[in-house]
This record gives sequence, structure tokens and C-alpha cells, in this order.
Amino acid sequence: MLEFPGKLPKEGGAGRSPSPGRRGFLIAAAGTGFTLAFLRADSSLAAGKGAQAPQARATAPVFDPSIWFQIDRDGMITVNIAKAEMGQHIGTALARIVADELEADWSKVRLHYVDTDPKWGLMVTGGSWSVWQNFDPLSRAGAAGRIALVEEGARLLRVPVSACHAKLGVVHGRGRSISYGEIVRRGKLARQYTPAQLKAIVLKTPQQRSLIGQPVQALDIPAKTNGTAVYGIDAHVDGMLYARPKIPPTRYGSKVVSIDDSAAKKVPGYLHSAALQDPSGTVPGWVMVYAQSYAAALRAADLVQVKWRAGAASHVSEQDILGYAGKQLADATLGARVVDDDGVEQAFKDASLKLERHYTTSTVLHFQLEPVNALAQEIDGVWHIHAGNQWQSLILPVLAQALKVPEDKVMLHTYLLGGGFGRRLNGDYCVPAALAAQAVGRPVKMICTRADDARFDSPRSPSVQHVRMAFDAAGKVSAMVHEASAGWPTQAMIPAFLAKDKDGHPYDPFAIAGADHWYTVGAQRVRAVSNDLANSSFRPGWLRSVGPGWTNWAVESFMDEAAQAAKVDPLAFRLSLLQATGRNAGSAPNAVGGAARLAHVLRRAAEKAGWGTAMPPDTGLGIAATFGQERDMPTWTACVARVKVDRSTCMVKVEKLTMVIDAGTIVDPDGALAQAEGGALWGVSMALHEGTAFLNGQVKDTNLNTYTPLRMADVPELDIEFVVSTATATGLGEPPTTAVAPAIGNAIFAAVASRVRHLPIRPEAVLKGLDRHGAV
Repeated sequence: MLEFPGKLPKEGGAGRSPSPGRRGFLIAAAGTGFTLAFLRADSSLAAGKGAQAPQARATAPVFDPSIWFQIDRDGMITVNIAKAEMGQHIGTALARIVADELEADWSKVRLHYVDTDPKWGLMVTGGSWSVWQNFDPLSRAGAAGRIALVEEGARLLRVPVSACHAKLGVVHGRGRSISYGEIVRRGKLARQYTPAQLKAIVLKTPQQRSLIGQPVQALDIPAKTNGTAVYGIDAHVDGMLYARPKIPPTRYGSKVVSIDDSAAKKVPGYLHSAALQDPSGTVPGWVMVYAQSYAAALRAADLVQVKWRAGAASHVSEQDILGYAGKQLADATLGARVVDDDGVEQAFKDASLKLERHYTTSTVLHFQLEPVNALAQEIDGVWHIHAGNQWQSLILPVLAQALKVPEDKVMLHTYLLGGGFGRRLNGDYCVPAALAAQAVGRPVKMICTRADDARFDSPRSPSVQHVRMAFDAAGKVSAMVHEASAGWPTQAMIPAFLAKDKDGHPYDPFAIAGADHWYTVGAQRVRAVSNDLANSSFRPGWLRSVGPGWTNWAVESFMDEAAQAAKVDPLAFRLSLLQATGRNAGSAPNAVGGAARLAHVLRRAAEKAGWGTAMPPDTGLGIAATFGQERDMPTWTACVARVKVDRSTCMVKVEKLTMVIDAGTIVDPDGALAQAEGGALWGVSMALHEGTAFLNGQVKDTNLNTYTPLRMADVPELDIEFVVSTATATGLGEPPTTAVAPAIGNAIFAAVASRVRHLPIRPEAVLKGLDRHGAV
């Protein structure tokens, strides 16, 4: 799923809501209620104008912090969640941050997933960013609310503020107490914080926290287990039609020549079929099949015959894309130099030992449980889009362009996601539903089948990587070069977020992050190249682990190969390069300790896994490390895989994964463990099972009979440990995924001396390695 470095603009930059340090904070009476809200840098108060009071509610008074949380007259606290919930329990984590500083009674906390509104700022859920980006602002929101409630509670109790404190939703002072609910009913809150005052609030120390890091009930689990949770696919409005698309032969450039629906007319409930006209260019060549029910749309779509004139990608294959990438990397003038130290060429010229290896990965699909879908309805000139989505701010302007309406005439309603994994960062599936509704003048619910979803996916691009290392006469690493070519999702979907190297060449940080590792390797160069053949053939997407899903495969596989060349133990070799100096020293607040923290999790994982002990025949341990998605937010992760290889079939069985993770402060222990377990198993799945091929403009596999993710019977034993830490909380969505594949590949070599350099790892590749080493 996604991190977006390189980046989303930093604090206060364009495209991101200002940090709390650049806003004020307002708690003020408003009619029959109360308001507590961040004041944006461009708010009326910041401009020196009078603030308009929010519209008074007709219901009973509430303490209404507009942006972050509400407290009603009964003391129930509703935390507003502007992130997408797709199984990662993000609502529970974010609400816990607010509630801890607010001194809330957790049993009275509820979640509200908000619809789109400019007041929420940038709405995106990906890249393991949610807790990391929101920990401080949510903490300060909770603390500001607590201070205001204590002050007003003290007034009502006729007790000095200095004698009062809050605990579990109640203000206490000199033997008296008053609940938050009663303060809301009786109080007259009026409190404004300047940005400086807000920043100066002293937050709790880790030892004072009562909710963060403690086991509590996840707030989203009951609804998910009793069937009351509502996902995008459950959305319903009266009078809606159903639709299923006919997907064209290529993502780009397809045009409809003719539509024959004569056979479909025999299906009861079928209405008609029509080609969509899309001013945004999101779904060229799409035909929508309308019906009174989804069952009818499903059956009719199979009978509708469409002739297309296909786009240029109709003759492109996976091998074409990989071959093109290899040619690109051979041209040193292409791409951007993300890291570019002086002395690289001289180091290789003077080297006593040089090592070069090539690594590749296949196209990978998302195959989230809930196929993409959307319901669109126009009400009084406003388009209401009902769908699960990870990046509302990305698709809103596209929808406005497609519908030819102002962006403020489009609202996305929030639903739970039946899996996201980065697929729903690209909200392209909302566009055909909206166009279909606009064309017929009625609400339309479009649901893709599993095969439709696969063909319309934004897959992880295949990749090619060349990695080189130079050793000096003393056997010390003197230089390293890492070059990668892949399709760039950021270039395809939001070019404004492309980063630039020091010479101004653009690059997609999500296609190269991870190559800028924390090892000290002398003179270093990292070059990123956009595979424009991939970009023009399909729409590359972000998929859980993003760039490090392939870059770390190369880095950590290569580290093992370099250790072998240097005749050094793979763990010892890595530790010798984790020197925590220079750019690898780390910095506050997110990367304090730098490479030393990565070394720590490596040592601990190796110790737990029994590194260096004798293994049974054809069984080996492999080790790998990662810092996760990006250097700006490192989550130090080490993995040791225990693998057994069947020499007769060359099948690989992962017996156990031992993982140690330093993610700083752990907000939600159970959620963190679930994230790590899910990420680790996704890593196994992509290492050994998942992968398709691009063929004649389409992905080869479109359903789970041929695209075979990890099955339950193949799940290994998991031993996951989190480092106890009070450091900045960082992300957990992606990092555990990225260390698994190279750990498995390295374990295969340790078991049977077969070196694999392609993902997914197939038995034939293991056999080829065995043959080369004379093992069979």
C-alpha cells in the first residue's frame, strides 16, 4: 500500500494541510453547541477577519471539535477519521491517540469515517503514513480539548484550575468531580490557542499514557464480525440501476467500433448497452451494460458483443517490457540519479574485486477481496459517489473533469474497503460509474467481476535492476551502484508528486525507494529509469510495499551475494556496513539512531532464529533487512526465513519467519501485530506464488484459479517481536513485506546453494541454480 515520499509536500507545503504548528486552535461557543477546531493557515482568523460561528444544531448541545472529535451531552466521544479503513484498524489507532491525551473513557469512544470536504485537507491512506503523520496533531488536539474541559470544569466546580485534573472523561478537583458530558450540557467553553500556544502544550510522557501501547478493544471489530459493517459494495440508493462494464482490449487507445446486444436482450431485466464518453481519458473504449439487477447485468454483459480498435499495447508482452528495461539501463544517460556520490567510477577502476548482478520481478496484481465498484448519483447538481477509496483527493478532480462540473460539485462518501493494498489509491473505477449515471440520468451502481477487476487493475510493474559493488585492495567495500527500471505509478497518476535529482531530472520515489539504503558502501549511486513502454501499455499502480517490494529484493539478495564473494558471513557482512555515520547516522525526529537501529534488529532476529546453528539437510536460514518505505520514515525491520527445499521437485517450503521490528512507539499493539503478520504473509505470497505476465495488452491471469496467492496450508510459523521504544511512531503497513522475499531467496541458497534472482521464485529457477552448482 502506499508511502508517498519525494514527495508529498512537507509540512505546510502545497497539497498537504498545514501542520498544527502553523494553525491556531479554537474552542468557542456556537449557538447551542461548542466548537473545537484547528484554524487553517488561510482561515478567516488568520487573515484578521471575524470568524463566522458554525451553524447552530437543532439538537441538544455538543462539544464539537469539527475537525477531530465531538463530545455529546452524554459524554460520548466521536472521533472523526479521515483515513480509509481496509483491515488495518486505522480508526482504532488514531482514536486512541486522541483519547489518550483527551483523558477519554475508551468505552465511550466511537469512530466516524468522514466524507470528502476541503476542511480535511489531503485525504490519502497509504505508504504507512497515517499514524506517523497524525500522531502529533491528534495528540495536540486531544490535549487542547482536555485543557479546555478542565478549565471549564473547574469553573463549574468552583475549584481552581490548578487543583483540577481529568481522568476517564471526568474532571476532578478537591474531592468534587464533573463529567465531560455534564460540562458540555452546562458549560460555556471559550478557548482559543495561537499556533505557538498549541505547539507549547506539554504532551504526556510515554509513562503517563494510559491507552497508547496498551491492549484495548479495537473499535471496528464488532461491526466486521456481526455483519453490520458497510463496505462500498453494500452501498444502495433507491431507484438505482446496475451496470457491469465491458473492458476494452488495451488500457489506452481502444475505441469502440460496434456493439451487438441482440443476445443480451433475452436476459430478463437487461436494459441496454452504450459506450462511455470520457473527457478525462480514464476509461477510453469502455462499454457499460445496464440492467435492473446485478445478476441481469452480469449475465447480459457476457452476451454483449463489442468490436474494438485496440491501442498500441495490443502487441506488447511482459518480455518486451523487461527487454526494453534492460536496454534502458544500458544507457547511462537515462533517468535520474537519486544518490550520486563523487568517486564511483574511480572506485570501480581501482577495485581489486567487482561484483555485478541483475534482478527481475514480474507483474503483480492486487486481487483485493472486494472487486472495485462504485455507485454514483446526482442530487441537486451535486454528484455523490459511494465507494471505498484510499485517495479521495486524487480522484476528485478527475471526476470533476469527467463529469464537466466544478470539483466542489463532487462528494465521495466513505465506506469500509474490502481490501485496498494500494489498488484503491487509484480511484479510476469511480469514473465509469459516474459517467454511466450521467448518461442515463439515474443512479447507477457499477460492480466489476473478479476478472473485470484483474483486467482493469493498476498492477505493480515488472522491474529490472542492475547492481554493482567494488571492493578495494583491503577487501573493503568502496562503491555500489544500483539502477532500476520499472513503470512509474506517480508519473502515470500524479506527476506533480515526482521528485527531482540535483540536476533537475524527475523520478518516481515509489519506484526507487529502498535502493537508497542505510549501508555505508563508499561512493554510492542510485539511478531510477522510467519504463515508458510499461507506462504506455498499462497504468502502473502502487501495491503494498511499493518500490521496496522490488528494490529491497535486489539490495538484500545482492548483500548476500557480496558476502559470499567476500567470504564473509551474510549477517557479519551487513553489520560491518551499518556504521551509522554520514547520511546513515539518522536524524530527528523519525530516524534517530539511523543504521545502528537497523543493526540492532538484525542482531536480535538472528539471535532468535538461531543463526549459525546447524540445519537439517536441504534446510537453510536466510536473512534480510529493510527500513521500509522511505528514509524519511524508517521502520527498521529484520527477517530470518527458515526454508526447506525438496530436491526432487525443487518446491520451496517456508517453515518459519522470525521478524524483529523497530517502529518506534507502538500505538495499537494488536493492530501492529496484525499489520506485521499480514505484511509478512504477503511477502511470502509475492516471493513464491504471486506474479502474472503482461500479454497482448492484458494481464495473463484474471482469476484465482491461475493466479494463486499463498494458501492457508502454506502459512509458515511466525515469530514477530517489536522493539520496546518511545521513539517517534512510524509506519507498519509496508515494511514487514519487503524483507521477506530476499530472506527466502537467501535461505534457498543456504539450503541447496541455488541462487535465484527473479520474483516470484519458481521451482524451475531453483532447479536451474542447482544444475549450475552441480548439486544434482
